[in-house]
Amino acid sequence: MKRLIFIMLSLLLLACGKEEVAEKKRDTLVIADSANPKSLDPHMGNDGSSLRINKQIYSRLVESTGDMKIVPGLAESWEQINPKTVEFKLRKGVKFHNGEDFTAEDVKYSFERMQTSPRIAFILPPLEEIKVVDEYTVQIITKTPFGPLFAHLSHPALAIVNKKAIEKYGKDYGQYPIGTGPYKIESWDAGDKVTLVRNDEYFLTPPTFKYLVIRNIVEASNRTIGLETKELDIALSIGAVDIENIKNNKNLKLLEKPSISYSYIGFNNDKEVFKNKDLRLAINYAIDKQSIVDVVLGGAGEVATSPLAPGVFGFTDKTKAYEYDPEKAREYLVKAGYKDGLTLTLSIYEGNSNSSVATIVQAQLKEIGIDLIIQSYETGAFFSYTAEGKHEMFLGSWGCVTGDADYGLYAVYHSTAKGAAGNRSFYSNPEVDKLLEEGKISIDPEKREQIYEKAQEIIVGDAAEVMLYNRILSVGTQKDIQGLNLHPVTLHDFYPVYIGE
Repeated sequence: MKRLIFIMLSLLLLACGKEEVAEKKRDTLVIADSANPKSLDPHMGNDGSSLRINKQIYSRLVESTGDMKIVPGLAESWEQINPKTVEFKLRKGVKFHNGEDFTAEDVKYSFERMQTSPRIAFILPPLEEIKVVDEYTVQIITKTPFGPLFAHLSHPALAIVNKKAIEKYGKDYGQYPIGTGPYKIESWDAGDKVTLVRNDEYFLTPPTFKYLVIRNIVEASNRTIGLETKELDIALSIGAVDIENIKNNKNLKLLEKPSISYSYIGFNNDKEVFKNKDLRLAINYAIDKQSIVDVVLGGAGEVATSPLAPGVFGFTDKTKAYEYDPEKAREYLVKAGYKDGLTLTLSIYEGNSNSSVATIVQAQLKEIGIDLIIQSYETGAFFSYTAEGKHEMFLGSWGCVTGDADYGLYAVYHSTAKGAAGNRSFYSNPEVDKLLEEGKISIDPEKREQIYEKAQEIIVGDAAEVMLYNRILSVGTQKDIQGLNLHPVTLHDFYPVYIGE
C-alpha cells in the first residue's frame, strides 16, 4: 500500500514537473495593447500601435535600443564620407519573409517610396540622393548636413520594404506586410488581434517564441485582469489604479521607465480666439498640472517644464511650467477681454486617460469663468479632425521617437508642419522656424543644444500650449518574463523576451 501511495505521489510530482516544464516552454507570447494598428505598411502607419507591431516585422538600416543607443541594423557598418554623405555597408545573406534577397536596391526603393508618403515624409532626412554603389553598399546623400541623421534613420517608420511584395499586393499591402524582421505576419483580425510567427531566418538570433500575439484591449483594467488570469504575458500602459495591485501580486512584475513623450493641451493658434496671448496665459495659470499627475497618473509622472522631455537630446532645464494661480488666471482672462467668461471646446480621443484629464481641466477652467465643452472622437476621426484644423483646443501627446530635439520640436512647432505632420496647434513663429532649421543642418552637438534651448524658451514664453506632464511608463508582466528592456516611447523590442526564473 505504501509503495502504491509512493508511486502515485511520484506520478503526481512528475505530472506537475511536466506541467511546469511545459509552462516554461510555452511557444506563444501574448501582449495586450490599448489600440488597434492602423496599417502594417510602415510607410503608412505612424500611430503607436502600428509602429510597435511594424518594429517586429521590419528592419531599418540602424536601430535604437531601449536605452536609445544607435546600433547596426541592416547596415553592419557606416562611414561619414563628407558632411552630406554617409556610406553604409549592408549585411549579406539577409532575406525578406517572401524569400527575396535583401540588397542595396531595396534600400533605394524604400527611401524613394517614403518620400511619397504624407504620413512619414517629415521624418526623412533632407534627401538629395540614395546612391547604390554596389549590391551591398549604399550612400545616403543629403541636401545639407543633417545633425540627427542616425536618430531619424532608427525611427520604426523608416523600414526597408520589398518592391516585389508591394507590387504583388498593391493597395492591400498593409494587410500582407513583408519585412526582414524577427517576426512575420500570420494573421490580422481587425479590431481584435495581430498574430505574428517567428522568422527562423532572422539575421540576428531568432526569437524564443514561435508566436507573438498582440491583442487590442482598450480598457486598462481589463489588461490588468488579463495578467491576473494569465491570459496575457505582457500588458502595456498599466492604469494608475492598477499599479499597486500588480506590485503586490507575487505572480506578476511591474516594469517602469521614464518616458520621453510629452502630453499637453494644444490651442489652435489659427483660430482668432487663440491669437490672444492673454487668453492662452489665463488657461495656463488656471490648470493645476500637479493635480493631474497625482489623480490621473497616480503620481507616475512629472509636470512638464518644456516641450521636450528630460532624456531627449537638446532638453533644457532653463524653462519651467506656468504655476497654478487661479487669481492670476482671472486677471489675464479680464485682460484678454473676457471678464464675463467664454465657452470653448476641447477635443479628445477615446481611450487612455484622456477623459479623466479633460474632466479635471473642465472643472478647473470653470473656476475662472470658462465653460469647456468636451468633444470625444474615435482615434482616427480625432486625428483627421485636428489635422484639418477644425478644433479649438485638443489633448495631445508627442513621443520623441528618435530621442533628438529635431523630431521633438520641428514636427510640432515649425510652421511648415501644420496639421497632419504634427503641428496640430497650428503654431507659427518665424524666429522658432529659423532656429529649428539651423538645428537640423548643424552637426556640432554643442551648438545644436544651444539652438534648441533658445527655441524652447521662445515656445514656452509664447504660451503656445499648456504643458501637462511627462509620463512614467508602466508595463505589467508575468513574473517569469525576462529580457524586456522598455523603450522610452513604448516602441519595445519583443523578440529578445524569454521565459526565465
